Amino acid sequence: MAPRIKRILVLLIVLGLVAAIALLGMSRIGYWLIVADPLERAAAIVVLSGDMPFRAIEAAALYGEKWAPEIWLTRESRPMLDAELKRLRIHHLHEDEYSRQVLTRSGVPDAAIRLLDGEIINTVDEIDLIRAELARRHANVVIIVTSKVHTRRVRATWHALVEQPLRAIVRPAPDRYDGARWWRNTYDALSVSREVFGLMNVWAGFPVKPDRQRL
Repeated sequence: MAPRIKRILVLLIVLGLVAAIALLGMSRIGYWLIVADPLERAAAIVVLSGDMPFRAIEAAALYGEKWAPEIWLTRESRPMLDAELKRLRIHHLHEDEYSRQVLTRSGVPDAAIRLLDGEIINTVDEIDLIRAELARRHANVVIIVTSKVHTRRVRATWHALVEQPLRAIVRPAPDRYDGARWWRNTYDALSVSREVFGLMNVWAGFPVKPDRQRL
């Protein structure tokens, strides 16, 4: 994609972000970002990376209700961070290792927890991993657990990248996001801005991509 065209697309996304907030209104957009698909039996429950421990807590609850026989985790790739901590001789756990502990302490057998093969840096990478694993297993349905504010973008990303018959049931975690008053604290405000911008990027065909050299 030519740099000039890319700059124009980015500008359109930003303008779309402003227009979306203006049209939907401050409180409505906070609720609009949250989706919860009807549950049905699936091949696995996937805990997307981030917002630990809430996503793992919800996945454990769904597992306990027997919606799926396995829970899949993903691992975020941070090579620069890992290298620097190694240089300083600082041991650290990856988020998926903490999520595994949350799951086992919530009653999920360790044998039912699987780390998907491949490191990720964003939602697109996670969707690609899940799609590949479903295809490998000849399965069609998966439950994806993510933060409330992130649910609509996950659903949109899945629909943009994955074809039928593969289906994702997107479910929100019991986090503290307040869709009615998201502008009252910086954490929720930044989350809403990121998600609306991310949705615009999905709808525009992903013109804005992560800088993998800086991770």
